[in-house]
Amino acid sequence: MDFFPPEFWSALLAIVITDLVLAGDNAIVIGLAARNVPLEKQKKVIFWGTFGAIAVRTLMTLVVVWLLKIPGLLLIGGILLIWIAFKLLVEEKQHGEMKSGGSFWSAIKTIIIADAVMGLDNVLAVAGAAHGNFVLVVLGLLISVPIVVWGSTIILKWVERYPVIIYIGAGVLAWTASKMITGEAFLKGFFADNLVLKWGLSIVLIAGVLFTGRIMKQKKEQATS
Repeated sequence: MDFFPPEFWSALLAIVITDLVLAGDNAIVIGLAARNVPLEKQKKVIFWGTFGAIAVRTLMTLVVVWLLKIPGLLLIGGILLIWIAFKLLVEEKQHGEMKSGGSFWSAIKTIIIADAVMGLDNVLAVAGAAHGNFVLVVLGLLISVPIVVWGSTIILKWVERYPVIIYIGAGVLAWTASKMITGEAFLKGFFADNLVLKWGLSIVLIAGVLFTGRIMKQKKEQATS
């Protein structure tokens, strides 16, 4: 019996890419929250803050995975994910309002709360990519969240230097959205009988998000220049 089919690995890769692309702001939160803590305690703050963030994020994602089994919510989640992919390309994220933590425990609390609030888009994307597989949820978060935390500076530099990473991430989100939509209970049979439409929808969503996002971003840059 094949316990880890190709679909498992492709979904796991989608989860990791999604978290790496969407969680850059969360990494900044962790850095800001820990900056006023004494130097000798900063590593502990980052470790325990990250541990708490993973635990909360995992719980939130498992709840969303369960909720997406309710008829109709998978379709709604897919549509929301398309919007998140579009925003990823168009919007500039702001980080200036985050307050740094003054004490050990307040810094850890700041990291966990901020990560939970700012990670809602990640939670939806991961839940959609996992498609009901709880093992994928846990594995994806265990792999990606520590990478984001400890390699946040490198990741952010890569994104700034190679903007194509953002487009890859947006494409993965659009692909995940198409899987959620075609996997909706009352649509699944229709798309199973019309594979051309199923793959056509994926291509249209990916191309539409990337093309529209690029055009809107260019117009926004021209308006502000």
